[in-house]
Amino acid sequence: MNTTDTRAFQLPDTLAAKSSPALIAADEQQFAAIAASLDSSIAALSERLASVRRLPGGGGQAALERDLEIHRLSARLRALRRFALDACLGRIVADDGSAPVYIGRFGLTDSSGRRLLVDWRTPAAEPFFAATHARPMGLASRRRYRWTGGRVTDYWDEVFTAEALQGNAALDDQSAFIASLGASRSPHMRDVLGTIQADQDAIIRAGSQGALVVDGGPGTGKTVVALHRAAYLVYSDPHLGEGRGGVLFVGPHQPYLSYVADVLPSLGEESVQTCTLRDLVAEGAAAAIESDPAVARLKADARMTDAIEPAVALYEEPPTTTLLVETPWGEIRLDPQDWAEAFASPEPGTPHNEARDQVWETVLDILIDQVGGEVPPHQVRRALARNDELARVFTRAWPLVEASVLVADLWSVPAYLRRCAPWLTPDEVAALRRSDASAWTVSDLPLLDAARRRLGDPAASRRRRRREATLAAEREYMSQVVERLKEAGDELMQWMDGDDLRNSLVDESVAPVGDPDLLAGPFAHIVVDEAQELTDAEWRMLRERCPSRSFTIVGDRAQARHGFAQSWEERLGRAGISDVSVASLTINYRTPSEIMTEAEPVIRAVIPDANVPVSVRSTGIPVRRAPLSQRDAILDEWLTTHHEGTACVIGDAGFAGREQVNALTPELAKGLEFDLVVLVDPERLGDGIEGAVDRYVAMTRATERLVILVPDQPDQPDRPER
Repeated sequence: MNTTDTRAFQLPDTLAAKSSPALIAADEQQFAAIAASLDSSIAALSERLASVRRLPGGGGQAALERDLEIHRLSARLRALRRFALDACLGRIVADDGSAPVYIGRFGLTDSSGRRLLVDWRTPAAEPFFAATHARPMGLASRRRYRWTGGRVTDYWDEVFTAEALQGNAALDDQSAFIASLGASRSPHMRDVLGTIQADQDAIIRAGSQGALVVDGGPGTGKTVVALHRAAYLVYSDPHLGEGRGGVLFVGPHQPYLSYVADVLPSLGEESVQTCTLRDLVAEGAAAAIESDPAVARLKADARMTDAIEPAVALYEEPPTTTLLVETPWGEIRLDPQDWAEAFASPEPGTPHNEARDQVWETVLDILIDQVGGEVPPHQVRRALARNDELARVFTRAWPLVEASVLVADLWSVPAYLRRCAPWLTPDEVAALRRSDASAWTVSDLPLLDAARRRLGDPAASRRRRRREATLAAEREYMSQVVERLKEAGDELMQWMDGDDLRNSLVDESVAPVGDPDLLAGPFAHIVVDEAQELTDAEWRMLRERCPSRSFTIVGDRAQARHGFAQSWEERLGRAGISDVSVASLTINYRTPSEIMTEAEPVIRAVIPDANVPVSVRSTGIPVRRAPLSQRDAILDEWLTTHHEGTACVIGDAGFAGREQVNALTPELAKGLEFDLVVLVDPERLGDGIEGAVDRYVAMTRATERLVILVPDQPDQPDRPER
């Protein structure tokens, strides 16, 4: 939509009464001002961005400030261009008779400084989301817009005072709003910012200190809360900005991340990094699921990551014999005390592979001191660095170690594992042993992560040595240039200090510099969705990335496939996370009551105290049961009448998917929602908690229809819907 086109309202004929100028004229005027301001702001920002880009790149602080300004201007432009008038979510009118306040996805002012849109994350916008009839927060009325293709196709008014009833308001039954929640789904999570409810908003705006658990059943908007909270905290909390570590959002799997990929950008937030637990470790993408449940339980224990420290310590034991080192100035020696001094020189907590360079420099310093001051130290250092015997002994004593090699050795050398994890029984050590030690599973990822954090990147040390070698060669070349200039009698060269000149002539840009691991942290805040599934070892992966212990933890204990008997406080305390508060969501906005009536007994049979939410929506469509042989016919029937929306077949390994129809397991369906769910032979999902949770999760993904397919029975007709 062109922002200069101010004809914002395009209500259908069935809502002709809402088109009255008395109801929408003020909005039309406001939208005209918003459109003009958007056009002006986009033009001004585009000109400013082009101007900054024309500035010379330079170096140092000036270059950094230029890049930051380009990033800031580009982000603002993307936000303004992403939306037009539909950046406006709605308006609120205070009970003191003041002018309406319009709430937007971002703040906007006109050329005179008049506020046209108030950013949804500001305190001034809070009543738009949080006001209720029991707690109106000073409001007389509230209006929410429904946008379609850049036009207002409906709006919903609420009044909070008797006086407002006499004013201009188009009052709907609340079911009109609830019905909007049943709109067709798409491959991406739809925009719901304008429909955030008071119980959700209170959690979104809660402070960032400590760990906040958001516990809620299916359809309560946990994911909505998690995403909007991430955007809100980045905007409102100065302790969480990019310069202070920023925010990491961790989802359960890649289909989930694809589903929610558009939400944070639509909220004007691009700095939040998103990932799955697999993404935190290089081996995660190809890791398989651990086939042996007993082995998976052993590796889930956080104590297994404690085995990494003694495993690394075996690579940091100083030699116990004296080494004689031949030099052009005579024989010098390193005795056990010298080795011990060098090995103790790194600062505590320095990763093994990074500490190696510090230990090496200390070894060289000890040897240089023995030569004496008559020989320039740099000459001695260069000679020692070229001593093959010294390098060989040092490399054997303090080698560069790959995390994958260290963990593979634990699984392939029983004596090594027994020494590093003495609490394991002989049977457990035997169970953990495997022939292909590098056939990584998801259960190995926490150990690989802990090993990599303790060891550091061996390639970084190699890059650093290559960089130093490159710079040394550059300095040597420049030294020769300076000496030749001096020999030529150049008076300026004679006057300048040789070392200063050599250093100033060296171009350090010729030396490679590695990029940091963007997911290694530390982060100021971490948001975790579907958190009920994480093991103790996986929690440690996240805890190590968040020194502040500032978390938003979103989950449902009743959806934990392997059971969740403890409270959230007990569970997180075991993982080393304290200062825990819990907020519950109990209203199901997604799943129709007809489906929840069928799903609730499934989970209560194994978890009697499950937090089963109350549905506020009914479709009038009963759950249907049909023979497996009718799968394709059911899908064809649905597709002929639903040209929009999405469906999902869950639990059928032989179904490859079709346009508008996904094929997923219950695990990969977590966090997603579909208009139609076809659940195939749910009894095959297993017994006990795991099977019940899988059935419960699969059933509650549906927002409109649920069809349960059962094995065909001879001479049994399709059971009617009930």
